[in-house]
Amino acid sequence: MQNSRFLRACRREPVDATPVWLMRQAGRYMPEYRELRTKYSILELIKDPVLACEVTMQPINAFDLDAAIIFADILPPLEGMGLELEFLKGEGPVIHNPVRTAKAVGQLVLPEPRETLSFTLEAIKLVRKELEPRGIPLIGFSGAPFTLASYAVEGGASKNRIEVKKLMWNEPVAWHSLMNKLATLAGEYLLAQAEAGAQALQLFDSWVGELSPADYEKFVLPYSRKALEIASKAGVPLIHFGTGTSGMLPLIQKAGGDVIGVDWRTDLAAAWDELGDSVAVQGNLDPVALFAGWDALQPQVEKILDRVKGKPGHIFNLGHGILPETPVDTVRRLIDLVHDYTKTTP
Repeated sequence: MQNSRFLRACRREPVDATPVWLMRQAGRYMPEYRELRTKYSILELIKDPVLACEVTMQPINAFDLDAAIIFADILPPLEGMGLELEFLKGEGPVIHNPVRTAKAVGQLVLPEPRETLSFTLEAIKLVRKELEPRGIPLIGFSGAPFTLASYAVEGGASKNRIEVKKLMWNEPVAWHSLMNKLATLAGEYLLAQAEAGAQALQLFDSWVGELSPADYEKFVLPYSRKALEIASKAGVPLIHFGTGTSGMLPLIQKAGGDVIGVDWRTDLAAAWDELGDSVAVQGNLDPVALFAGWDALQPQVEKILDRVKGKPGHIFNLGHGILPETPVDTVRRLIDLVHDYTKTTP
């Protein structure tokens, strides 16, 4: 398992072909997943270890992927803090009691994720049994402190992050208290996933690109670093991913991670040059490119691979998650292309 393409690339070791996995690879674009969703809500799938294992394995059974990622969501950890989470059809996740005052921050409890998130930890154990004979590693993940705070404060998806920025700027003491709690929660959750069997861990900071570099460095970086430092006790590769981060990649790197995820808004080779050779990189195809015809998609994939050709430590991925309605056959052809195009002769 430690000689798998994916784990070798995380360690910046030579591989026989570029490893590939895709964020949200288990999800709404797959007919098998949509069939399950006719019977179960997303939280029911996540909180049933057997069903979460089944969904995790769906893309592994369908494609020649180099890693699996546990089927879960970044928001259930917030429930253990006392927040009321619901996924509403057509609206997505909603927090019914958002945190917008110092008093509300003070009332948040710091749960033990090994208890409040035991369903995901059990799912990891089940998935490992399925993956072990195939030699495919499993990735665990958590939302990063800022992205968790965005949902906790806004109460759901938000275009401009007005409420979260107001709290950050107007109530800095409350903000730092909130972020300290979230950093501890995220770090301990990642560590627990590794203890359950995850062989790599990813910290998702999906909304951090909404911040200026100065605000990131002052209000967020110390807490992402804390989460990753806690997770590093597991001794497994850590992937640090954010979107819209091209203006602050060195700061993302400063926060920590063995692998830095890069979205499609920056050239991958240029990003790697900026980061230096001490980290691996992951990325970075625009997810919408999978809706283009193959004649338009293939050169985009090959260009990314050519830009980092021959340099150990590249993990091919999208710049964010697979979108619903993405053609399944295109996903299959993409994965095969990455392997075929980069395969080295023995």
